[in-house]
Amino acid sequence: MRWLRVLAAVLATVAVAQGAAAENSESLLVPESRLPPKKIALVFGQRIAYYDTGSGPVLVLVHGFASEARFDWGHVIVPLAAHHRVIALDQIGFGASDKPSIDYSIQTYVDFLGEFLRTLQVKGFSLVGESLGGWISALYTIEALGPANQGAYALPAPQKLVLEDAAGMVPLTAAMKKVIVSGTLEEVKGVAIVFHDKSRVTDDFVRENFAMKLKANDGSTERLLMANPKLDAEVVGGRLSAIAIPTLVVWGGDDEIVPLVQGRGYAAGIQGAKLVIVPECGHAASIEKPKEFLAAVLPFVD
Repeated sequence: MRWLRVLAAVLATVAVAQGAAAENSESLLVPESRLPPKKIALVFGQRIAYYDTGSGPVLVLVHGFASEARFDWGHVIVPLAAHHRVIALDQIGFGASDKPSIDYSIQTYVDFLGEFLRTLQVKGFSLVGESLGGWISALYTIEALGPANQGAYALPAPQKLVLEDAAGMVPLTAAMKKVIVSGTLEEVKGVAIVFHDKSRVTDDFVRENFAMKLKANDGSTERLLMANPKLDAEVVGGRLSAIAIPTLVVWGGDDEIVPLVQGRGYAAGIQGAKLVIVPECGHAASIEKPKEFLAAVLPFVD
């Protein structure tokens, strides 16, 4: 089968990438030099930075809270691009994208994602979201498949959906108590909660991550989003039956931020959804266990 050949080729690419990572002290943060240059799209007049690389079936990757495309997807962009066109954006308010002072909500991100895809004229794609990006992707899919999504500005509808440790099944009160808005080098060490293997959160990684956060300058976005009372009304746990496309749910078996029970809830609520649990993995297999993430995702999206 074609997907087996693709998977073998990509896993070989991952092996090379992992070898390079070993030479880089097994850093969880991929050097920018190993990724393609970012491009810029104007979306509602705002600059949105994104990676766009490879050719073939289109994969749109949506990162999580307090993050950016490089952090969440850096280990998998190049392997995925071996046989796909990969588009991974820095969402509005994060990374290298603009950061307007607006009332950030999940709907804000759904609106920007839809306009971003229209701007790039993306159609016939698989949508992949991690953590906050998974919540956004789930709500986006619900709205894109809904009967009201019509007209010149209709949301481009995904063909397949991948949810990785997605938030949004239930209100985020408990999860948000675990998330630190990093303003000091010491606070950046809190990123360890994302990972099962805490030993990989080295002093070098913490310093690299701190430099990335300072460059992103997204602390205000984080505060605005966390404090928005709209979030509780935007949970999707009761609306999952509206997702009527093939769906893969990938979850870290040791996720400390969004527990596995919520992954099981997503899989149970979406008809026909498949759940893949990555053992000895925290909140983001695409970062901590990229080989296992690719092994789950590639056969599904190919």
